[in-house]
Parts: sequence; C-alpha cells; structure tokens
Amino acid sequence: MHGQGVSLVDIQRVLILVGLAATAYLLILAWNEDYGGETSVPVTLGDAPYDAAGELAESELPRVMLPDPQSQIPQLENKDGLDVPELALTQPDIQQVTQTRLGRYIEVRTDILEMTIDLKGGDIVTANLLAYPQSIDSELPFILIDPRNSYAAQSGLIGPDGIDRGPARAQYQSDLDVYELVDDSLVVVLRTDSLPSGVEIEKRFTFRRSDYLVDVSYHVDNRSLEPWQGAVYAQIKRDGNEPLMSDDVGIGMQSYTGGAVFRSDTPYHKLSFGDIEDERYQSEETGGYMAMVQHYFLSAWIPDQSTRAVYYGRQLSDSVYLFGFTLPPWQVLAGEESEQTVSFYVGPKDQYRLQEIAEGLDLTVDYGFLWWLAQPLYFVLYSIHSVVQNWGVAIILLTVTVKLVLYPLSAAGFRSMAKLKKLQPEMARLKERYGDDRQKFTEEMMALYRKEGADPIRGCFPLLLQMPVFLALFWTLMESVELRQAPFVGWIHDLSAIDPYFVLPILMGISMYITTALQPEPPDPMQAKVFKIMPIVFTLFFLWFPAGLVLYWVVNNVLSILQQWYVNRQIEREG
Repeated sequence: MHGQGVSLVDIQRVLILVGLAATAYLLILAWNEDYGGETSVPVTLGDAPYDAAGELAESELPRVMLPDPQSQIPQLENKDGLDVPELALTQPDIQQVTQTRLGRYIEVRTDILEMTIDLKGGDIVTANLLAYPQSIDSELPFILIDPRNSYAAQSGLIGPDGIDRGPARAQYQSDLDVYELVDDSLVVVLRTDSLPSGVEIEKRFTFRRSDYLVDVSYHVDNRSLEPWQGAVYAQIKRDGNEPLMSDDVGIGMQSYTGGAVFRSDTPYHKLSFGDIEDERYQSEETGGYMAMVQHYFLSAWIPDQSTRAVYYGRQLSDSVYLFGFTLPPWQVLAGEESEQTVSFYVGPKDQYRLQEIAEGLDLTVDYGFLWWLAQPLYFVLYSIHSVVQNWGVAIILLTVTVKLVLYPLSAAGFRSMAKLKKLQPEMARLKERYGDDRQKFTEEMMALYRKEGADPIRGCFPLLLQMPVFLALFWTLMESVELRQAPFVGWIHDLSAIDPYFVLPILMGISMYITTALQPEPPDPMQAKVFKIMPIVFTLFFLWFPAGLVLYWVVNNVLSILQQWYVNRQIEREG
C-alpha cells in the first residue's frame, strides 16, 4: 500500500519529467536516425580523387548486353575501367567556366536556373538556383550541382549501337555557347556526327519558365539499312562528403545527404553512401525515381512512369558514388526515327510539385516517423501563409489552431491542475499533521483527491498532448524549404536559423517559468527543485533551436498560461 500510494502521488511529476526528457532526447536521436546519415568530413579542394590529367582515376558506365532485342530489361555488367569524364574545377574555375569554355561547355539560363552542360557526354556539371541566395547577405545563387563535390547529372546511350560505349563518351556540338529562356520554353539541341553512316542522334534539353523539371530527350533518326539498338541510362554522380554549399540546421545536427530511390514496397527508400560501399544496389521498378537528397534541395532522375527500369547504386571509387537507372532496350528499325525522354529535377523540396512528378518523390521531404502528423500540420501552415504572407504569423496562427483543436482534450487536464493548485493549503496541513508517516499522508491525500475530484494523471494531459505536435512541427520547420531565409519581424530575418539575439529563447524561458508557477508545487522537495530549474535548462537548450520552432513554443506557452489562468478563475468562482 505504501509503495502504491507513493507512485500515485508522484506519477504526475514523473510523467511530466519523462515527457520533457523524451522530447529533448527524440529531437536529437530521431533526427540523427531519420536524417543524419553518416559522419562526413568537410571536403577541401585537395581531397577530390582526381588523377594528374584532371580526370577521375577510376570510373564506369552502366553496360548492357542485348542478345535479344525483345528482352524487357538490360542486364548491368558493372565492369570497371570505363571512362566518365570529370569536370575537375577549383572554386575560381567555377566562376570562369562560362568565360573560358574552351569549346567544351555551354551555359543555359532560365528565370530560376543557371546550368553548365559539358559537350563531352552532354552532362549537367553545374546547376545554380537563382531564386535561392546562398545566404541572406549574399546575392549569389545557391549551387546545388557543385563540381567541387564531384557532383554531376549524367545520361547517355549504351548498348550495341550506343554512343557512350566503352571508354569514350559522345562528343556533342551546339549552335550557341549561351542559351537564355525568352519565351515560356527553351529547347537546347546537341548534335553528334561521330556515328555510323545514316544514323543521326540528337540530345535535347527542354526547359520551361519557372520550372525546375528539365526534360532530356534522345532522338534517333535511323536512315541506315540496319536496325539501331541501344538503351538510355541516367545517373547522378557525387562524392560522399557533405555539401560545400549547405544550410546550418542548428544544435549540431546534420541533415541527411545521400541517395533515395523508389521501391514498390517503400516509395521513399534511403540509399546512403554507406549502404552501397559493401554491396551494390539493384532493383527493377515501374516508374519511380532516383534522387540525391540534401537539406532543403534535391536532384532526381525520373523515367516515364509507365516504363520499367533497372535502378542501381554503387561505389565508383573510395569516395565517389553513382545512383541511377537504365531503361529497357530500345530498337529503331531502318528508315524510322524514334525518341525517348527522361526528366531531371534539380531544385527545392517543394513537396506539392514533387508529388506531381513521380510517386513517392514528395516523401523526400522527410518528416520522420511522425509524418502522419507533420503533413497535415504543413498543409495548415501552408494554407495560412497563403493568406497572411508571413511565415512567422502563420506559425502563430497554426499554434492557436492546434491549441483550439486540442482544448477539449486538455480542458480536463487544466481543471485537474487548477484543483490540485487549490488544494495546496490542505496538502500542507496534511503533511504537517502526519509528519514522517508517509503511508498515512498518502492515504489521506488520495482521499482528498477523490473528494475534490482532482486527478494527478489527468493534469499531465496539457503537456503530454503537445509533445508529438512539438516533435512533428520540429521536422516540419526543419524540412520545409519555404522557411529557409523567411523573415518574421525586426531582428528575425530567418525563421530556420537561431534567434541572433536570443530574445525568443529568453521569452520562452520566462513563459515556461510562469507555466510551472501556475502548477501545484510538488510535495517532494527534490521534485520541486527540479521543476524550478527546468525553465533555465530548457532556455539554454532552446538557444540553438530554429527561431520558428522557438516561436511556436513561446506562443504555445502563452496560450497555456491564459487557459490555465482562465480555468483557475473558474475553479475559484465555483469554490
């Protein structure tokens, strides 16, 4: 009886402490498990695995064997030693590429994209996102496809008549060195003349205004007397280092950087660099995508969603990896012409746009194990922002909405907390009366609770109910590119970064102190000390949280204070 009584008295405090501790623990543990990937070493210009000639010392293309033109899927041989040209550039070279070119590179510019295409292979070797500055104080665009990370989007034709067979890549020619979008769409045509007599192949890039999705098409005009046979492949090549161009997520956490692939049983399947170091990945799927994911941004190759493709991931060298797919064998009969198209997305994690492109691609906006709660939260946040046009105000209104929705569930908890607060004088008299007789004190206290209708466990509801919402909103704010560099008011210019003057964390600490003051003081002296120091601990913890998340917690605390004050007044009037 003695032990049972003590546990009922203390269970409210224990649940609250466990809930707060679990929140802090899960914020770090779950992020690292769901996002963190592997520990990576910052890359330096001297770390890239280039040989003396400026090319990768080891590389390969997917190979296909086509003994039967009617076969469904090309079989990958994965042989080593095939040459995939590497754009080995230092930082100054990146800025000079469009100036020097040396007849090898062309530049394409739309209203939101700036790309460099290598005429050797027709690979995309740089991609700048013009609508996303590198930082608030910079006008330079964010570099997503960065050659300093050995990052490139490669595609080609392989197979018996493919132009990317063996150690050589196709050599293309273009009419212009610089292409710029003027109308709603732009088609960049690359031609090659190093082909068997009677076969003409063009590689076409189609850009559209305000769209990060680029169509890459191969047009084969077979004027020869023999059938032409080949297969389209598309792959992303990247080293295993963290992006040189990245956003700090705060509190020492690293967002996930690595591959992601569609599988029929798992629409979003992470394929990290470590996953393919020991064992190459391969699967066959209809439709889908192969993506390279990092914080806020991604690139992805997408086949026609009705086509069955072989997806693969493998290590190219000690620190360079390939993620891609090959399409089924393609045959163009003599005297005919045909075209096949794959799409390449390079831009922000706009989940509603990604949802339109391919099944599961929107899941690269990774909300962790609370995705089922984070997605509706994001929808409400997005809807509110479409009206108020300020993400900080949207967060405040979202918090108010969540509190209103949860109030019917938490109202009983607030009433129980108010009753417990009201019983504090009676509790003090019981403790003084029974002194060290803890068992008798517990019995009398539980009898008092039953008489007054107070429930210590129910009093935990207001706090425990907001824990999953808090965690889900954490992932929502961390993964939503819309909040990147989004201003709020005054000194807060970026809701995804920490408050530079720590005003919000201090307000959070003050509001948390008031919240605990409105709660009944724990009968145990040690618990009372823990509750008094808890606002200070959480204030220090929240110093390194994104301003948007701290804003949510401040508003939530203020609303909780108002709700508790209102319920306390009701209980007093009833008394």
